[in-house]
Amino acid sequence: MGLPTRAEETLIVDEDEVNDIIQRWRNTPEEKLKPEDYQQFKNFGSVCLTGGDGAQLLKFLQDEENRGLVKSMGCVLMTPLVNEVVKKGKSLDHCQVAITHLTMTCSPDELMHSLLELIQDIDPGAISETILTLLPHLQTVLLHLEDSKAARLGSALRALQQQLSRLPVPYSSQQEDEDEHGLCRCYNALTNFTKPFVEEVKRKIGSSVTTSEDEELRTELLKFCMRSLREPLLEAELNRDRKSSLWLFATEIMVTLPAIQESLSELLFFSPLKKSPQTDSSESKESRACLAYLLFVQLITIDSFPAVFSPVFVLQCNMEYINQLLSSKKESHVLKGLALYEKSLENVQDNSLPVSLQDLKSFYSAPQNLRQVLTDCPMQHLRETGLQVLQLFIDKLDSEAKHKFFRCMLKTSHHAGVESYIVKNIRNQVECSIKQGNANKWFLGEELLPLLGLVLSLPQGAQTDLLNSMDKIMESLNLLRYLLIRDTDLRSTIVWEKLCRIKDEYLQMLRVCISISRGYYTAELKALRQDQKIKAREARDAAGSSRLVKSITVKKEKMSNMSPEVQHQVLQSALVTFDLMESLIFRIEEITDEKQKSQKLN
Repeated sequence: MGLPTRAEETLIVDEDEVNDIIQRWRNTPEEKLKPEDYQQFKNFGSVCLTGGDGAQLLKFLQDEENRGLVKSMGCVLMTPLVNEVVKKGKSLDHCQVAITHLTMTCSPDELMHSLLELIQDIDPGAISETILTLLPHLQTVLLHLEDSKAARLGSALRALQQQLSRLPVPYSSQQEDEDEHGLCRCYNALTNFTKPFVEEVKRKIGSSVTTSEDEELRTELLKFCMRSLREPLLEAELNRDRKSSLWLFATEIMVTLPAIQESLSELLFFSPLKKSPQTDSSESKESRACLAYLLFVQLITIDSFPAVFSPVFVLQCNMEYINQLLSSKKESHVLKGLALYEKSLENVQDNSLPVSLQDLKSFYSAPQNLRQVLTDCPMQHLRETGLQVLQLFIDKLDSEAKHKFFRCMLKTSHHAGVESYIVKNIRNQVECSIKQGNANKWFLGEELLPLLGLVLSLPQGAQTDLLNSMDKIMESLNLLRYLLIRDTDLRSTIVWEKLCRIKDEYLQMLRVCISISRGYYTAELKALRQDQKIKAREARDAAGSSRLVKSITVKKEKMSNMSPEVQHQVLQSALVTFDLMESLIFRIEEITDEKQKSQKLN
């Protein structure tokens, strides 16, 4: 039986000529076939499929008389056959049978070469469809290989994951359910694809003898798992209350690692010591960060994780991954970093983390990256979660560690909101230390003074921007008022005299700042009101463009970018803020006078 003839693309025009060519191929040893023979054979198959003659092509391939010919050159038909299946053309069923026949007939080595080329050249618009079509047949070919199975499996998995990385990862549960681009289906299919190779590794590990090929196969599966952790799992939204397709894929990865004798604790806690080449170092940390998240936050396979590691040791090891995730600009990474930070802290006893831990690079960097989230992240839910994690971290530090951490944050944050939060915590610690049995030198003794020096200071002096520094200034004044009210607890320490000196210097400079700022903002408000009275639009625009108000920045926004109404509101609000500061200063002075009079009477 021969192939059908067609006058397409000047390929075949004469049936006798086709039969002569086929007969010549049958009589030619495989090693003597030329590249043009393979190309012509591929063209014959493509023409059949284009014309809807898939059934005829299948008969030709199954003809026993053509068995040797198909074994030698049939692998070149893989691409047109797979493309026809992906397009769901008229010959869909015949093409699927033909592909199966080729995987059982052709040389596995040649088929592997053709399939890898096909994967690398996938049409960007048909990535998932092509992969889902290929995977069962690729698995069959790999299982038939006798030599270099591990290396070929590794090449196939890398190529497949590289193509899947071009697809967007569903970020919401709705997107994952819809699976518009087929990524979830592909990764679930990949799980089934790797199962026989995982089982093979398990069998070999259970036997008394393993070869270098067995170890290579285990390593390739490990690399696949680590790449999967980084993408798509690090990007995906995962929730143990909702067993989504990507959640199930994550579970399979977490089960596969111990199945191939890869200890999760060694991967997480001791991997840098092993210097294993399982992944590129720039990607390995992200993969292990996701592994830590799946284990400690999503609790996948946590029941089989050794319970010998202390909560502080786990936190110390996880800090590296927390730091990695929080330093990312991707929302999914930051979310996972915050969740891992919180879970790692939860099991640590309150007031127990020693100051020595802050000498570790990761213990310094992670809170600094958390501060970046609090100050620079545009997403409110991340900032709110970050603030909760910051408080939890503070709660776990012992007194000396809290003291050092507060000093560091006051020196490095350069953000009034963060500084005000630290000042509030300082007050809480002072209040706690005053209670009977809780006294400590860090928040009641002389060590409190360095903190107060940072709190009650205006680094820019008279040029301080009171509006942008308002949060810290108001909280600092409240702390000062609290300390003066509790003077009986402080007078017994050496703090009191120095505190009074710091207070006087701070309030004096603050009054100067308020006076300068009030005069400036009052003048601006007056000028703005005059501008609003000008009816001619050109005159108003000219006056607005020449006004000095355009140089003022409020909460990182230029005043010149605001409407006149908003400018008026901002300027009026500034004056009210100055009134509040002055009222607090007045109250502090009242308390001071009352304490001095009371002391004289006594």
